[in-house]
Amino acid sequence: MRTVQREAIGWAALWGIVVLPLAATAAGGVSSLPVTAWLTAAAYLVVTTLLLMRGLRRDGAARFGPANAVTSLRSTLVGLITGLVVASFIAPVPIPLLVGLTVPALALDAVDGWVARRTRSTSELGARFDMEVDAFLLLVLSAYVARDLGLWVLTIGLLRYAFVAVGWMLPWFRARLPYRYWRKVVTAVAGIALALAAAGAPTPIAAGAVGVALALLLESFGRDTVWLVRQRAAGFSPTSGAAGEKASTRVRP
Repeated sequence: MRTVQREAIGWAALWGIVVLPLAATAAGGVSSLPVTAWLTAAAYLVVTTLLLMRGLRRDGAARFGPANAVTSLRSTLVGLITGLVVASFIAPVPIPLLVGLTVPALALDAVDGWVARRTRSTSELGARFDMEVDAFLLLVLSAYVARDLGLWVLTIGLLRYAFVAVGWMLPWFRARLPYRYWRKVVTAVAGIALALAAAGAPTPIAAGAVGVALALLLESFGRDTVWLVRQRAAGFSPTSGAAGEKASTRVRP
């Protein structure tokens, strides 16, 4: 188990060593970015690595796996994006750098799942890791875009966390949802729309794209909510029946 945890630390350190200098070079040197950006990125990497190690220990994982390594790379990119967004509230940040980090972070979302299937290393923890990186990226991008388009954009980033919060209060809301590939599609559309808006697209185009993404997310979450309510009415619970199997590892969106 300790070997797996060391692998998690090793991959996080490796991607940090590789990606951080590249980002600094692309930005024209460390001095071109506020210290806040680097401190936030470092804090994100530390916290996510600790949470990942906790998940590995809890699940008793035997190996870290190549798919988790890819997701770790995505997580490192998200950490840098987070740092840039936080710093943008203090001083201007390079938009090309922000977009240049966001595009591969979104593109790699299709890679880790493919690697997991090809290497037969799929796992509930890997799916959860991937989902959390997706959700946090949407939250950070929506916070950045909301400054120009309005606070309504934050709904995109907060929907998933509101869904989880309801589950804390209502145990039956944590029932395992049936798999729907549509959730991945909607998440990808939301990420692309936010990236387009962050890149400085004309306001009508940016608002239209983000509005469509929000509508799709509301439909997706709404459909899952209706399904959970119907399961509740039918007498299923998170701890019994098909609806409740492995409830704690439910994948959403």
